Amino acid sequence: MYRLLAVTAVFVSVADAHAGLYSSLEPTNPLPAKWRGFLPDHRALRMVAADPTANVALPPSALRDSYADLALTFDTASKGRRLTATEAADLGAAFVRLGQAEKAVGVLRAARRNDPNDFKLAANLGTARQLTGDLAGAVEALTDAVRLAPESHKKAERLHLELVKRRLKDGKTLADTWDVLFGTDADYDRGNVPSDAAAVVQQLCLWLPADGRLLWQLAEIAHATGDVRTAANILDGCVAEFGMASPNLRARRTRYRAEADAVAKNAEHTAHAGTLAFASARPLGSTFDASKLPAVKVDRANLLPWPALGETTIGKGFTPKFLKYVESLDGMKVTLVGYSAPSGDADDGAFLLTEFPIGCWFCGSPDATGIVRVRLEGDGDTTGIPKGVVKLTGTFKLNRTDPERFLFHLEGAKRGVTD
Repeated sequence: MYRLLAVTAVFVSVADAHAGLYSSLEPTNPLPAKWRGFLPDHRALRMVAADPTANVALPPSALRDSYADLALTFDTASKGRRLTATEAADLGAAFVRLGQAEKAVGVLRAARRNDPNDFKLAANLGTARQLTGDLAGAVEALTDAVRLAPESHKKAERLHLELVKRRLKDGKTLADTWDVLFGTDADYDRGNVPSDAAAVVQQLCLWLPADGRLLWQLAEIAHATGDVRTAANILDGCVAEFGMASPNLRARRTRYRAEADAVAKNAEHTAHAGTLAFASARPLGSTFDASKLPAVKVDRANLLPWPALGETTIGKGFTPKFLKYVESLDGMKVTLVGYSAPSGDADDGAFLLTEFPIGCWFCGSPDATGIVRVRLEGDGDTTGIPKGVVKLTGTFKLNRTDPERFLFHLEGAKRGVTD
């Protein structure tokens, strides 16, 4: 089992975010990132804006909590003093990520009056205005962002500006089509797209993770570079999670799914994974701070955050290295909130808990560090476990020696109420 799932968590060096939406909370790795790393990170950014008080079960989000904390800190500070340009850019980015673009516009416009030549403020204001529907205002701010951008960032900024200009010109006439940012539809069908197209559009998707048309664009790039399975999976996501109903999209989805099925019948997917040369495993650099984890309690269940599990690395010959915090929880009661999924072993009364939902558009199984194998207390009957988010408390156990088993196990688990 492990050999099918494990990917050693290795990140290349973290670079500054390229513009569009600048935030100190989002160090990024070089793009393009591998699809199985990009898509969960893209979804995680989109879910930051989900309302945790709404009547919808959501898993804990360290990223959402971090943005909420940052927004509260700088918003409070702004009542007593003028924020620096960097602080104001961070506060504007936090409001954007939390789904409060109008607040972001107010903060960033005021900050630009004091620092009109700050690149981050211009870029963040352009993105915030775009999300409020003020495309003319977005063009104005992004024009300044292109002018002020360092040379290494100008291409992505120019493409973002071009995207908003096109949408302003088209209005609602192309509201449910994809943005053909490179050449024509025929160029994509012939595989004639620039070598850096995937990197640039991945960046746009990270800046604007709720934009389904950009995600569709990414599917077309995956298809143009020979990865039909990923193209089909992403279009599945456009339909299932973004609710896109374009006849053109659905027709392409059917076509790409048929192509992917044909590949699956005739050869291994890895032999037809496309021609992209990936620069990193996933786009978001790790900002996890183990020093902020709470002290382990021996008299109660400890809440186990997924990022702590994600810091696990696996060396040659299956030699996992866990955080000291995770090591200290071995054999203790913990509480986990995640997504339930079948284990694939129908006769063992177990199921899986994952950090992200396992869906057809996630391009394969999650990393080994994002899966916990669960057995319920008593007879282990899993028929009552709902699909979606579930909260479980049980005895946490680590696997240090067996490469055929999952890294993390939760034994004698009980369901709790998801809050």
